[in-house]
Amino acid sequence: MPASTNFLRNLWYYALPSAALKQGRMTAKILQGEPILFGRAGDGSVFALRDICPHRAMPLSYGRFDGNEVECCYHGWRFDQAGTCTHIPSLVGGEGIEPGKIHVHAYKVQEAQGGIWIFMGDAKDAVSPAPHLPDVSEDQKPAICEIMRFPCHIDHAVVGLMDPAHGPFVHTSWWWRSRASIHEKQKPFGPSHLGFTMRRHKPSKNSFGYKLLGGAPETEISFQLPGVRIEHIRAGQHRVVGLTCVTPVNENETEITHSIYTNSLGLRILAPLVRPFARRFLKQDRDVVVMQQDGLRYEHNLMLIRDADTPARWYQQLKNEFIRAQEETREFVNPVKETVLRWRS
Repeated sequence: MPASTNFLRNLWYYALPSAALKQGRMTAKILQGEPILFGRAGDGSVFALRDICPHRAMPLSYGRFDGNEVECCYHGWRFDQAGTCTHIPSLVGGEGIEPGKIHVHAYKVQEAQGGIWIFMGDAKDAVSPAPHLPDVSEDQKPAICEIMRFPCHIDHAVVGLMDPAHGPFVHTSWWWRSRASIHEKQKPFGPSHLGFTMRRHKPSKNSFGYKLLGGAPETEISFQLPGVRIEHIRAGQHRVVGLTCVTPVNENETEITHSIYTNSLGLRILAPLVRPFARRFLKQDRDVVVMQQDGLRYEHNLMLIRDADTPARWYQQLKNEFIRAQEETREFVNPVKETVLRWRS
């Protein structure tokens, strides 16, 4: 199987919400330019195969799935959940072909906390589990889950979503913040697993959305490669966890999945009312990315300033170090150091 280019490999990527894959069903997706077939077996387990039959290159997703095996619609070749061919109907014997020696590439997948993750790379290198959310049980489903496609490379989607200074200009809303609310901020940052964390702190006074939680909310925001942002909010007994995952479809399109988890029954009941605001927030980020593409046609070099663009600098440093560590077959060394960043937003 040819390896994808221009994307980080041997990392866990968010594939799709658990609710999007029903038992006994399958669905096709393109991730990192690779066609992938996801299926949920009759026993509820999830698997992922390269969505190409090795016989005549027919996408397996056009075929049938009986809850156990996938059958190609072209010639009826069948494959189990590990990608091994189990049956070739046209064989009469004596051809010297052993179906069990024919394989479709199988990806390592993990399902937890209402999401399905896929390891893009060699399964033997998946020594660490997929990202885990604090204060969220293994079988807990998100109260809100929004998915949106951004017409850009993953790098621009990640840099845009982690940018701490664009809020008053991109997300101007009566329920969030306005340009008039801009003031200086100072936040402590430090290294964390494959990324960095904005240490626990009180949210900015111009972030009206946090006030809806009541009490004295505190938040911690972490980022880790390849593009996973986790915001963990505590407000009295309330816990809210926001998960934003950036998954490349190809070099020019990226899928953003934003999920919100909470232990508050009241907040879960209000989820249908909150969902349009979450979608609008995500769409505002998408609209900016769409406009940015007009400029990127003519200018590829980005000016990154201190301190507001330091998270973007860290992202590039983290990527470069991860790639070097893979090439040199050594442990990853986090380039981020403990520091305090200051900016106005």
